[in-house]
Amino acid sequence: MLTSTFCHVPGLGAHTEKSLWNQGCEDWETYLRTPDQFSVGTVAKATMLDSIHKSVDAYDRRDHRFFKEALGGRESWRAWPEFRDRAVYLDIETDGGMSGSSITTVGMYDGERFTCLVKGQDLDEFPDVIARYGMIVTFFGSGFDIPMLRKAFPYIEFDHIHLDLCHALKKLGIRGGLKKIEKQFGIGRTDETDGLNGLDAIRLWREYQMGREESLQTLIAYNEEDVVNLETLAQIAYDKLLVETKGQGVMQI
Repeated sequence: MLTSTFCHVPGLGAHTEKSLWNQGCEDWETYLRTPDQFSVGTVAKATMLDSIHKSVDAYDRRDHRFFKEALGGRESWRAWPEFRDRAVYLDIETDGGMSGSSITTVGMYDGERFTCLVKGQDLDEFPDVIARYGMIVTFFGSGFDIPMLRKAFPYIEFDHIHLDLCHALKKLGIRGGLKKIEKQFGIGRTDETDGLNGLDAIRLWREYQMGREESLQTLIAYNEEDVVNLETLAQIAYDKLLVETKGQGVMQI
C-alpha cells in the first residue's frame, strides 16, 4: 500500500488520490513512467514529481523518519507491511502515577522476541532498545504510553513511524478498550492473565514491592500478552483499512 500512496503529496487529498487509482495510476512507478497521462487536480506537476521522487528515495533507503512526517499518525497504517520487520509492539505499565518515574515496566515485542524492561532492574536500557526500530505500534500510545515515555526519557526523539491501533480501529468504527476489542476478534488470553486490567497491573507492582516476586512474573506475563496481541490486531486493522481505502480485490497491494 505504501508505494500506492499519494495523499502525502502537498495539496493532494483523498479524493484526488482515489482519482489517480481510478485512472490506472497504481503506484509511484506508474506515475513516474508517464506523468503527463494522469490528472492530479490543482497540484503542480513539479510538486508531484518532487514528492514522488523523494518518496521513492526514502523507500529505497528505508527512511522511517521521512514516512513518519509524510504520513502522520492518521495514515501511518499504510507503512506497516514495509516496516513490519523494523516494528516493535509496545506497552507500558505504571504504579498509578503520571510522572516519568511512575513507569514500572515497558513491554516490547518485535514479532519474534519479547522484552520486558523493569523499573529498578533494566528500565534505563530503553533508549538503546527502542533505537533499533523504525516503527512503534501501540494501543492508545499517542495518548498515554509515548507521553509517559517522553517524561521518563526526554532526550529521546521518538522519530519512529507510530501506528496507534486505537485510532486506526476507530476509523473502522471499532471502539472500546484493548481487552474488549481482543474478545471481539476472538483473541484469547491465558488463564493466568485473563480478566486482568490496568488496575491489576498497579496492584501487582505494589505486591512485588512488598516482596511477592510471583506478582512481578504475573505482571510481566500480562504485559507480554498486551504486546503480542497487538501484532494480530495490526494485521486485522491493516487488512480492513486497505479494503476500505482501495475497495475489494486489492489485498495483494
